[in-house]
Amino acid sequence: MQVITRFPRRPIAVLLAIAGLAFASSAFSMEPISVLNQSVKRMPKGPWPKGDELGMGNTQGLPTWARCAWHLTQATSKSYELSYLRSNTMPKSPFSGPYIQNYKPTGGIPFSAHAFNGEELEAGAEPASQATQMDALGHFAYLPEPWKAEPPFPAEKARYYGGHTQEAVKPTADSPLLKPGIEKAPPIITSAVLLDAKTILNGGKPMEAGQVITRADIERMIQEQGLVQRGIAAGDVVYIRTGWGERWQDPDTDKVYYSKAPGLSYDAAQYLGERRAVAVGLDTPFIDPVPEGLLQGKAQPAEGTPPGFPFAVHHYLITQAGIHHIENANLDAMANDKVWTSCTMVLPLREKGGAGSAVRPVAIGVPGQ
Repeated sequence: MQVITRFPRRPIAVLLAIAGLAFASSAFSMEPISVLNQSVKRMPKGPWPKGDELGMGNTQGLPTWARCAWHLTQATSKSYELSYLRSNTMPKSPFSGPYIQNYKPTGGIPFSAHAFNGEELEAGAEPASQATQMDALGHFAYLPEPWKAEPPFPAEKARYYGGHTQEAVKPTADSPLLKPGIEKAPPIITSAVLLDAKTILNGGKPMEAGQVITRADIERMIQEQGLVQRGIAAGDVVYIRTGWGERWQDPDTDKVYYSKAPGLSYDAAQYLGERRAVAVGLDTPFIDPVPEGLLQGKAQPAEGTPPGFPFAVHHYLITQAGIHHIENANLDAMANDKVWTSCTMVLPLREKGGAGSAVRPVAIGVPGQ
Protein backbone atom coordinates (compact mmCIF):
# COMPACT_ATOMS: atom_id res chain seq x y z
CA MET A 1 0.00 0.00 0.00
CA GLN A 2 2.95 2.37 0.48
CA VAL A 3 3.22 2.74 -3.28
CA ILE A 4 0.42 5.29 -3.26
CA THR A 5 2.36 7.57 -0.93
CA ARG A 6 5.43 7.60 -3.15
CA PHE A 7 3.81 10.23 -5.33
CA PRO A 8 3.17 13.82 -4.23
CA ARG A 9 -0.48 14.63 -3.68
CA ARG A 10 -1.97 16.89 -6.34
CA PRO A 11 -5.29 18.73 -6.58
CA ILE A 12 -7.81 17.17 -8.93
CA ALA A 13 -7.40 20.06 -11.38
CA VAL A 14 -3.79 19.03 -11.92
CA LEU A 15 -4.82 15.40 -12.47
CA LEU A 16 -7.29 16.43 -15.11
CA ALA A 17 -4.75 18.65 -16.81
CA ILE A 18 -2.29 15.78 -16.91
CA ALA A 19 -4.96 13.61 -18.48
CA GLY A 20 -5.26 16.01 -21.39
CA LEU A 21 -8.66 17.61 -21.07
CA ALA A 22 -7.86 19.53 -24.22
CA PHE A 23 -8.73 16.31 -26.04
CA ALA A 24 -12.17 16.02 -24.44
CA SER A 25 -14.04 17.28 -27.47
CA SER A 26 -11.96 15.37 -30.00
CA ALA A 27 -12.91 12.22 -31.86
CA PHE A 28 -10.37 10.09 -30.04
CA SER A 29 -11.77 7.40 -27.79
CA MET A 30 -8.66 6.30 -25.98
CA GLU A 31 -6.27 8.28 -23.83
CA PRO A 32 -3.66 10.28 -25.78
CA ILE A 33 -0.44 8.32 -26.24
CA SER A 34 1.49 11.19 -24.66
CA VAL A 35 -0.51 10.78 -21.44
CA LEU A 36 0.05 7.02 -21.49
CA ASN A 37 3.79 7.37 -22.09
CA GLN A 38 4.17 9.96 -19.35
CA SER A 39 2.30 7.70 -16.96
CA VAL A 40 4.54 4.70 -17.68
CA LYS A 41 7.65 6.88 -17.41
CA ARG A 42 6.67 8.07 -13.93
CA MET A 43 5.63 4.63 -12.69
CA PRO A 44 7.81 2.55 -10.31
CA LYS A 45 9.74 0.06 -12.45
CA GLY A 46 10.89 -2.73 -10.16
CA PRO A 47 12.24 -5.31 -9.78
CA TRP A 48 10.47 -5.43 -6.45
CA PRO A 49 12.56 -6.54 -3.46
CA LYS A 50 12.50 -10.05 -2.07
CA GLY A 51 9.61 -10.38 0.31
CA ASP A 52 7.41 -7.97 -1.66
CA GLU A 53 3.67 -8.48 -1.14
CA LEU A 54 2.19 -6.12 -3.74
CA GLY A 55 3.48 -7.57 -7.00
CA MET A 56 2.31 -5.48 -9.91
CA GLY A 57 0.13 -3.61 -7.45
CA ASN A 58 3.27 -1.52 -7.00
CA THR A 59 2.35 0.20 -10.29
CA GLN A 60 -0.83 1.72 -8.91
CA GLY A 61 -0.90 5.39 -7.92
CA LEU A 62 -0.91 8.86 -9.44
CA PRO A 63 0.39 7.77 -12.88
CA THR A 64 -2.41 5.23 -13.36
CA TRP A 65 -5.00 7.63 -11.95
CA ALA A 66 -3.97 10.21 -14.54
CA ARG A 67 -4.64 7.67 -17.31
CA CYS A 68 -8.08 7.07 -15.81
CA ALA A 69 -8.92 10.77 -15.65
CA TRP A 70 -9.12 11.10 -19.43
CA HIS A 71 -11.78 8.40 -19.70
CA LEU A 72 -13.76 9.84 -16.80
CA THR A 73 -14.11 13.25 -18.43
CA GLN A 74 -15.26 12.40 -21.96
CA ALA A 75 -18.72 13.68 -22.82
CA THR A 76 -19.88 10.32 -24.23
CA SER A 77 -18.34 8.00 -21.63
CA LYS A 78 -20.53 5.27 -20.15
CA SER A 79 -20.12 3.11 -17.07
CA TYR A 80 -20.14 -0.70 -17.25
CA GLU A 81 -20.79 -3.20 -14.51
CA LEU A 82 -18.24 -6.01 -14.90
CA SER A 83 -19.59 -8.28 -12.16
CA TYR A 84 -22.46 -10.74 -12.06
CA LEU A 85 -25.46 -10.39 -9.79
CA ARG A 86 -25.02 -12.73 -6.81
CA SER A 87 -27.98 -14.93 -5.85
CA ASN A 88 -28.83 -18.28 -4.32
CA THR A 89 -29.49 -19.70 -7.79
CA MET A 90 -26.39 -18.48 -9.66
CA PRO A 91 -23.70 -20.91 -10.89
CA LYS A 92 -21.61 -22.20 -7.96
CA SER A 93 -17.93 -23.09 -7.86
CA PRO A 94 -17.23 -26.78 -7.10
CA PHE A 95 -14.10 -25.71 -5.18
CA SER A 96 -15.99 -23.67 -2.58
CA GLY A 97 -18.61 -24.10 0.08
CA PRO A 98 -22.28 -23.46 -0.72
CA TYR A 99 -23.38 -19.89 -1.29
CA ILE A 100 -26.82 -19.67 0.27
CA GLN A 101 -28.08 -16.41 1.70
CA ASN A 102 -30.94 -16.58 4.20
CA TYR A 103 -33.11 -13.49 4.47
CA LYS A 104 -34.19 -12.53 7.96
CA PRO A 105 -37.68 -11.27 8.79
CA THR A 106 -38.14 -7.56 9.29
CA GLY A 107 -37.27 -6.68 12.87
CA GLY A 108 -37.57 -3.75 15.19
CA ILE A 109 -35.95 -2.10 18.20
CA PRO A 110 -38.05 -2.16 21.38
CA PHE A 111 -39.52 1.20 22.40
CA SER A 112 -38.51 2.78 19.07
CA ALA A 113 -40.14 3.57 15.75
CA HIS A 114 -37.37 1.78 13.79
CA ALA A 115 -37.66 -1.26 11.52
CA PHE A 116 -34.77 -3.00 9.79
CA ASN A 117 -33.86 -5.90 7.48
CA GLY A 118 -30.84 -8.16 7.12
CA GLU A 119 -29.54 -11.46 5.80
CA GLU A 120 -26.94 -14.07 6.67
CA LEU A 121 -24.89 -16.63 4.76
CA GLU A 122 -25.21 -20.30 5.61
CA ALA A 123 -22.31 -21.95 7.41
CA GLY A 124 -19.52 -22.98 5.07
CA ALA A 125 -20.21 -20.27 2.48
CA GLU A 126 -17.15 -18.85 0.74
CA PRO A 127 -18.25 -15.62 -0.95
CA ALA A 128 -14.64 -14.77 -1.88
CA SER A 129 -14.55 -17.82 -4.17
CA GLN A 130 -17.91 -17.42 -5.87
CA ALA A 131 -19.14 -15.27 -8.76
CA THR A 132 -16.97 -12.29 -9.75
CA GLN A 133 -13.88 -12.45 -7.55
CA MET A 134 -10.21 -11.53 -7.34
CA ASP A 135 -7.42 -13.82 -6.14
CA ALA A 136 -4.86 -12.65 -3.59
CA LEU A 137 -1.18 -13.27 -4.34
CA GLY A 138 -1.24 -15.73 -1.43
CA HIS A 139 -3.98 -17.77 -3.09
CA PHE A 140 -1.57 -19.99 -5.03
CA ALA A 141 1.80 -21.57 -4.22
CA TYR A 142 4.08 -24.23 -5.70
CA LEU A 143 6.11 -27.24 -4.60
CA PRO A 144 9.65 -28.22 -5.68
CA GLU A 145 8.17 -31.31 -7.35
CA PRO A 146 4.67 -32.66 -8.08
CA TRP A 147 2.78 -34.17 -5.13
CA LYS A 148 2.12 -37.90 -5.68
CA ALA A 149 -1.19 -37.79 -3.80
CA GLU A 150 0.27 -39.70 -0.86
CA PRO A 151 -0.83 -38.24 2.50
CA PRO A 152 0.02 -36.04 4.16
CA PHE A 153 0.22 -33.15 1.72
CA PRO A 154 3.69 -31.54 2.12
CA ALA A 155 2.41 -28.01 2.72
CA GLU A 156 5.64 -27.09 4.51
CA LYS A 157 7.46 -27.16 1.16
CA ALA A 158 5.15 -24.64 -0.52
CA ARG A 159 6.62 -21.39 -1.82
CA TYR A 160 4.72 -18.22 -2.65
CA TYR A 161 5.09 -15.00 -4.59
CA GLY A 162 7.97 -12.93 -3.27
CA GLY A 163 9.89 -16.00 -2.11
CA HIS A 164 7.70 -16.40 0.97
CA THR A 165 7.75 -19.79 2.70
CA GLN A 166 4.79 -21.71 4.06
CA GLU A 167 5.94 -20.92 7.59
CA ALA A 168 5.85 -17.21 6.81
CA VAL A 169 2.52 -17.32 4.95
CA LYS A 170 0.40 -19.91 6.73
CA PRO A 171 2.24 -21.47 9.68
CA THR A 172 -0.72 -23.51 10.94
CA ALA A 173 -3.64 -25.22 9.24
CA ASP A 174 -6.14 -22.70 10.64
CA SER A 175 -3.96 -19.62 10.21
CA PRO A 176 -5.01 -16.73 7.99
CA LEU A 177 -2.54 -15.71 5.31
CA LEU A 178 0.10 -13.69 7.12
CA LYS A 179 1.61 -12.75 3.75
CA PRO A 180 0.41 -11.75 1.05
CA GLY A 181 -3.31 -11.77 1.85
CA ILE A 182 -5.99 -9.93 -0.06
CA GLU A 183 -5.78 -6.96 2.31
CA LYS A 184 -2.34 -6.21 0.83
CA ALA A 185 -3.80 -5.65 -2.64
CA PRO A 186 -4.06 -1.92 -3.36
CA PRO A 187 -7.11 -0.26 -4.90
CA ILE A 188 -6.73 -0.93 -8.63
CA ILE A 189 -7.59 2.32 -10.41
CA THR A 190 -6.06 2.34 -13.84
CA SER A 191 -6.61 2.08 -17.57
CA ALA A 192 -7.90 -1.17 -19.02
CA VAL A 193 -7.69 -2.88 -22.39
CA LEU A 194 -10.48 -5.19 -23.52
CA LEU A 195 -9.58 -7.89 -26.06
CA ASP A 196 -12.47 -9.58 -27.86
CA ALA A 197 -11.45 -13.19 -28.49
CA LYS A 198 -15.03 -14.27 -29.14
CA THR A 199 -15.32 -11.98 -32.15
CA ILE A 200 -11.80 -11.98 -33.57
CA LEU A 201 -10.61 -15.50 -32.84
CA ASN A 202 -13.87 -17.44 -33.01
CA GLY A 203 -16.02 -15.71 -35.59
CA GLY A 204 -18.46 -14.28 -33.07
CA LYS A 205 -19.15 -17.62 -31.38
CA PRO A 206 -18.20 -18.41 -27.76
CA MET A 207 -14.88 -20.22 -27.46
CA GLU A 208 -15.04 -23.91 -26.62
CA ALA A 209 -13.97 -25.58 -23.39
CA GLY A 210 -10.22 -26.22 -23.44
CA GLN A 211 -9.65 -23.78 -26.30
CA VAL A 212 -6.63 -21.55 -25.63
CA ILE A 213 -5.72 -17.94 -26.29
CA THR A 214 -2.03 -17.75 -27.18
CA ARG A 215 0.55 -14.98 -27.26
CA ALA A 216 0.05 -14.77 -31.02
CA ASP A 217 -3.72 -14.51 -30.50
CA ILE A 218 -3.27 -11.55 -28.14
CA GLU A 219 -1.03 -9.82 -30.68
CA ARG A 220 -3.63 -10.48 -33.39
CA MET A 221 -6.44 -8.98 -31.27
CA ILE A 222 -4.34 -5.91 -30.54
CA GLN A 223 -3.74 -5.53 -34.28
CA GLU A 224 -7.33 -6.05 -35.43
CA GLN A 225 -8.83 -3.89 -32.70
CA GLY A 226 -6.66 -0.93 -33.70
CA LEU A 227 -4.58 -0.96 -30.53
CA VAL A 228 -1.11 -1.38 -32.02
CA GLN A 229 0.07 2.12 -31.17
CA ARG A 230 -1.18 1.80 -27.62
CA GLY A 231 -0.65 -1.87 -26.87
CA ILE A 232 -0.76 -3.10 -23.28
CA ALA A 233 0.89 -0.62 -20.91
CA ALA A 234 2.50 -1.34 -17.55
CA GLY A 235 -0.14 -1.13 -14.83
CA ASP A 236 -3.06 -1.92 -17.17
CA VAL A 237 -5.85 -4.33 -16.36
CA VAL A 238 -6.32 -6.66 -19.32
CA TYR A 239 -9.85 -7.98 -19.82
CA ILE A 240 -10.42 -10.77 -22.36
CA ARG A 241 -13.87 -11.81 -23.56
CA THR A 242 -14.04 -15.45 -24.63
CA GLY A 243 -17.82 -15.63 -24.83
CA TRP A 244 -17.95 -18.29 -22.11
CA GLY A 245 -19.94 -15.78 -20.06
CA GLU A 246 -22.95 -16.67 -22.19
CA ARG A 247 -23.09 -19.90 -20.18
CA TRP A 248 -23.58 -17.95 -16.95
CA GLN A 249 -27.26 -18.60 -16.29
CA ASP A 250 -29.35 -17.67 -13.29
CA PRO A 251 -31.00 -19.90 -12.34
CA ASP A 252 -28.18 -22.31 -13.20
CA THR A 253 -30.13 -25.17 -14.73
CA ASP A 254 -27.53 -26.91 -16.91
CA LYS A 255 -24.56 -26.76 -14.44
CA VAL A 256 -22.09 -26.23 -17.31
CA TYR A 257 -20.43 -22.93 -16.45
CA TYR A 258 -18.06 -24.20 -13.74
CA SER A 259 -17.43 -27.63 -15.27
CA LYS A 260 -15.01 -26.55 -18.02
CA ALA A 261 -13.90 -23.42 -19.89
CA PRO A 262 -11.51 -21.85 -22.40
CA GLY A 263 -8.54 -19.89 -21.09
CA LEU A 264 -5.07 -18.49 -21.60
CA SER A 265 -2.08 -20.49 -22.79
CA TYR A 266 1.13 -20.45 -20.78
CA ASP A 267 2.89 -18.28 -23.34
CA ALA A 268 -0.02 -15.82 -23.24
CA ALA A 269 0.44 -15.54 -19.47
CA GLN A 270 4.14 -14.89 -20.01
CA TYR A 271 3.30 -12.21 -22.58
CA LEU A 272 1.06 -10.40 -20.07
CA GLY A 273 3.79 -10.72 -17.46
CA GLU A 274 6.29 -9.14 -19.83
CA ARG A 275 3.85 -6.27 -20.42
CA ARG A 276 3.59 -5.80 -16.63
CA ALA A 277 -0.21 -5.86 -16.38
CA VAL A 278 -1.52 -5.39 -12.85
CA ALA A 279 -4.47 -7.78 -13.30
CA VAL A 280 -6.01 -10.09 -15.88
CA GLY A 281 -9.76 -10.65 -16.03
CA LEU A 282 -11.66 -13.21 -18.12
CA ASP A 283 -15.32 -14.14 -18.46
CA THR A 284 -14.43 -17.66 -17.29
CA PRO A 285 -14.17 -19.33 -13.88
CA PHE A 286 -10.54 -20.45 -14.12
CA ILE A 287 -8.37 -18.13 -16.31
CA ASP A 288 -6.60 -21.39 -17.27
CA PRO A 289 -8.09 -23.53 -20.07
CA VAL A 290 -10.07 -26.44 -18.62
CA PRO A 291 -10.99 -29.15 -21.16
CA GLU A 292 -14.03 -31.27 -20.47
CA GLY A 293 -13.14 -33.99 -17.96
CA LEU A 294 -10.01 -32.28 -16.55
CA LEU A 295 -11.60 -31.52 -13.18
CA GLN A 296 -12.64 -35.18 -12.88
CA GLY A 297 -9.17 -36.48 -13.78
CA LYS A 298 -10.42 -37.86 -17.11
CA ALA A 299 -8.61 -35.48 -19.47
CA GLN A 300 -5.17 -33.96 -19.89
CA PRO A 301 -4.44 -30.23 -19.60
CA ALA A 302 -4.45 -28.13 -22.75
CA GLU A 303 -1.54 -28.57 -25.15
CA GLY A 304 1.50 -26.52 -24.18
CA THR A 305 0.81 -26.68 -20.44
CA PRO A 306 4.07 -27.31 -18.51
CA PRO A 307 4.21 -30.79 -16.89
CA GLY A 308 3.12 -30.84 -13.27
CA PHE A 309 1.26 -27.53 -13.57
CA PRO A 310 -2.27 -28.18 -14.90
CA PHE A 311 -3.16 -24.64 -13.76
CA ALA A 312 0.03 -23.12 -15.14
CA VAL A 313 -1.51 -19.70 -15.78
CA HIS A 314 -2.49 -19.44 -12.12
CA HIS A 315 1.02 -20.52 -11.20
CA TYR A 316 2.83 -18.06 -13.44
CA LEU A 317 0.68 -14.96 -13.02
CA ILE A 318 0.25 -15.22 -9.25
CA THR A 319 3.44 -16.81 -7.94
CA GLN A 320 5.95 -15.60 -10.51
CA ALA A 321 4.68 -12.31 -11.95
CA GLY A 322 2.60 -10.98 -9.04
CA ILE A 323 -0.43 -10.34 -11.27
CA HIS A 324 -3.94 -10.61 -9.81
CA HIS A 325 -6.77 -12.60 -11.41
CA ILE A 326 -10.31 -11.39 -11.86
CA GLU A 327 -12.49 -14.41 -12.55
CA ASN A 328 -16.07 -14.50 -13.85
CA ALA A 329 -15.92 -10.98 -15.28
CA ASN A 330 -19.07 -9.83 -17.06
CA LEU A 331 -17.65 -8.36 -20.28
CA ASP A 332 -20.43 -8.65 -22.87
CA ALA A 333 -21.91 -5.16 -22.62
CA MET A 334 -18.55 -3.44 -22.85
CA ALA A 335 -17.43 -5.66 -25.76
CA ASN A 336 -20.71 -5.16 -27.61
CA ASP A 337 -20.13 -1.39 -27.36
CA LYS A 338 -16.54 -1.83 -28.60
CA VAL A 339 -15.06 -0.11 -25.56
CA TRP A 340 -11.52 -1.35 -26.10
CA THR A 341 -9.94 1.06 -23.60
CA SER A 342 -11.41 2.41 -20.39
CA CYS A 343 -10.78 3.46 -16.82
CA THR A 344 -11.40 0.52 -14.53
CA MET A 345 -11.73 0.37 -10.76
CA VAL A 346 -11.38 -2.88 -8.84
CA LEU A 347 -11.65 -2.68 -5.05
CA PRO A 348 -11.23 -5.97 -3.15
CA LEU A 349 -12.54 -6.16 0.39
CA ARG A 350 -9.86 -5.81 3.06
CA GLU A 351 -10.36 -9.23 4.64
CA LYS A 352 -7.38 -9.85 6.90
CA GLY A 353 -5.49 -12.93 5.72
CA GLY A 354 -7.99 -13.74 2.97
CA ALA A 355 -7.00 -15.70 -0.15
CA GLY A 356 -9.38 -13.69 -2.32
CA SER A 357 -12.31 -11.33 -2.35
CA ALA A 358 -15.64 -10.79 -3.99
CA VAL A 359 -15.26 -7.72 -6.20
CA ARG A 360 -17.46 -5.35 -8.17
CA PRO A 361 -15.20 -4.09 -10.96
CA VAL A 362 -16.50 -1.22 -13.05
CA ALA A 363 -15.22 0.37 -16.25
CA ILE A 364 -15.87 3.81 -17.71
CA GLY A 365 -15.15 4.37 -21.38
CA VAL A 366 -16.37 5.76 -24.70
CA PRO A 367 -18.54 3.39 -26.81
CA GLY A 368 -18.13 2.81 -30.50
CA GLN A 369 -14.36 2.75 -30.90
